Amino acid sequence: MKLMISRFIAILILVVPGLMAMTGFLFMKDAVFAFYSVHGDASISNPTFGWGHFILGLLLFLIGMSFLGGWILYRDRKRNYVGPRFKEKRKPKPPAQPTS
Repeated sequence: MKLMISRFIAILILVVPGLMAMTGFLFMKDAVFAFYSVHGDASISNPTFGWGHFILGLLLFLIGMSFLGGWILYRDRKRNYVGPRFKEKRKPKPPAQPTS
């Protein structure tokens, strides 16, 4: 029973950022489509663009996708699926001190 609950919580941790990214994408899409549905292509420099919705959508999208991308990179590093470019940099060990 504990394993099932922990897996459910792990899925929720991944679903919430995915929903954030999806909502952000929809906010950006709605801002652009609302502008073009009212003004068309002719008046692109008109200042009535919904910048608030667009920037909120961009922030939600970037936060959600960054979390998911970081989680995938962490998982792939752990399983050694990444190329040399994405492997963690290891610090060289200091030389051993002679003991007397």
